[in-house]
Parts: sequence; C-alpha cells; structure tokens
Amino acid sequence: MSETDIKNVIAARAAAELKDGQVINLGIGVPTLVANHVPAGVDVVIHSENGAVGVGPVPEVLCSDPDRGNAGGAPITLIPGGSYFDSATSFGMIRGGHVDMTFLGTLQVDGEGNIASYEIPGKLVAGMGGAMDLLAGAKIVTVVTEHCSKDGASKLVKKCTFPLTGAGEADVIITERALFRRYPEKGFFLEEVARGYGVDDIAACTDMDYVVSDTVKLDAYGSEV
Repeated sequence: MSETDIKNVIAARAAAELKDGQVINLGIGVPTLVANHVPAGVDVVIHSENGAVGVGPVPEVLCSDPDRGNAGGAPITLIPGGSYFDSATSFGMIRGGHVDMTFLGTLQVDGEGNIASYEIPGKLVAGMGGAMDLLAGAKIVTVVTEHCSKDGASKLVKKCTFPLTGAGEADVIITERALFRRYPEKGFFLEEVARGYGVDDIAACTDMDYVVSDTVKLDAYGSEV
C-alpha cells in the first residue's frame, strides 16, 4: 500500500466518526484529508485555527487558490457560506468549547491519553501552533496517525518520551492498522482491526497498554478509498 493510500485509509475511517451538525477542526497533514471523506448525508462545519469555517475538500494543487490556506500553509477550499476571520476569534471558538471534535497527527501517544505532537528533542521546530488549545478546548480529541514511524518504531508507546502537547486528552486513536477508544478509568480498548491485520499483529506493533475489546471487529476498514 502506498503512503498516499495509507493516509486515505486513516482519513476515511476517521471521517466515519463524524456526526451530523458537528463543528470539527482538522490539523495539518493526514487530518486535512478527513474533509475528502465526510460521509454522505453528514453535514459538518470544518474549522481552521488560522481563522476560517466552512472549509471544504482538499483542492487539486494546480486548482488551488494561493490566498486560501490552513494553519500549516496548505491550500484549502471554502464551501458556500464559509468565512474568514481573525485569529483571536478563531481561538475564542476553540477556548470557548465550541469545537466538537479535533483531529490531529502525533509523534507519540500513550495509554494514558498523553500526546506528544510537536517536538523531537534536539531538532528545530516552529512550535506547537494551536494544538495545545485544541487538545484542551475540543470536546473529543481523535489522533490520526500512521501506526509506526519511518524507522519502524511504534508511535503508540507505553509512556511518551517527547515533550507533551497535552496530558490525558486523547479519546480515540486511528491508524491504518487499528482503532482504539479510551474509556474513563479503563484506558484504551482495541475496538477495530483493519483489513490485512489480526489482533496478534496489532499486539506486535503496539507498545501502548490497551485491552482487546470483547466485541473487537476484524476487517473493519481499509478497503479501497
């Protein structure tokens, strides 16, 4: 499976979490692709932290408007009725609890719901942007990430070793291999395994502590997108 296919498998499964009427925020990278997979009949308002609501599908590169971009500088579209506004208003929405769900990538996430998404020690980074505000302000935090890093190490770790963006904030983790959901006082449960993998495969590539649900679904997603 190509890297593009992997990203779209993750984004498509993440989009299935959407509920009609939600205001959602999409982080940079894989999360932006969620906009391309919103299920038919589900109407959501997509918010961009740099000051936009009504964000639409990711545009083709040659068809993009250079004046329309998300917080990471990537091109976006705006659906009819969408609007732009200043950053103070945007963060007022986030900090005021008006974002129902945020999707973001990560470098590490652990079994306590801790998220490290912005810095690898010793490397120069631009900063965490609005991720800390989104983790604290959004009602549901969904981590969308490839299961392992490029060197094969699990991104789902026993304990985050990179600087934290947020502590105890992750509610759902979706990778190209599995979906985990966290329950209060119980931790993460493996609820779905993607096509091509089994429960033992997930155990072999996951360092994070979790429980296998009694109703875990196999071949739950991962078909052509």
